[in-house]
Amino acid sequence: MAQKKKTTVTVVSQKQIAAQIYDLWVETELAEEARAGQFVAVYPHNAATLLPRPISICEVDRDRSRLRLVYRVAGKGTAEFSACSAGESLEVLGVLGNGFPVEKAVGRKVLLMGGGIGIPPMLQLARELEAEKHILLGYRDQDLFLQEDLGQYGQVYIATEDGSVGVQGNVMDIIRVNALEADMIMACGPMPMLRAIKKYAAEQGIAAYISLEERMACGVGACLGCVCRTKEIDAHSHVHNARICTDGPVFEAEEVEI
Repeated sequence: MAQKKKTTVTVVSQKQIAAQIYDLWVETELAEEARAGQFVAVYPHNAATLLPRPISICEVDRDRSRLRLVYRVAGKGTAEFSACSAGESLEVLGVLGNGFPVEKAVGRKVLLMGGGIGIPPMLQLARELEAEKHILLGYRDQDLFLQEDLGQYGQVYIATEDGSVGVQGNVMDIIRVNALEADMIMACGPMPMLRAIKKYAAEQGIAAYISLEERMACGVGACLGCVCRTKEIDAHSHVHNARICTDGPVFEAEEVEI
């Protein structure tokens, strides 16, 4: 694997699209190699904030060499990013991670399932996927960021925790209420959601590919700060672990213990 290096990207635009959710476009040559499910690590300017923040890739515009990063402000680093405006520069490490295996979904019936800040990577995935797609999105409330964008690529089903829009509950409730069936699931979201998807896929006998949301430190597999338990022994650490930042963040659900 080629060593990833820091690169400087230019902010093209940024806007707030929901409570604490920001939509950032940057210009960078990384767009040439980026694909659905991968991420970049963005460095804050503040030297006291040592570690980069991993942000999933929402959309890729290869023609204009641009990446779209939709993220939630969760601390000092992301708060700093949210103040950036057009023309400013950011330091980025990327492209990182393995992405979703879109080639395995060609011609299949696929459920794309995103929950919370796991929704943004579903957009590029929906664009790349040559399959029959149903897009299941789980939100806290009626702040439905990216719903219209995703609606361009398949039928969208909504669940909200407070019941303000769509099905009250989560993405698993959407499957139940609408009697949806599929050959495969591709998903990103909080761990309880991914556990439920893993269990459901095993019961149905279908493949599920899940992107694990983890707090990462180095982003290149050196620090072992983001490991998860696996069925197979990792060649790097020689134990039943995988590094989410390099071996993932996308795993076949049955291969990881979550």
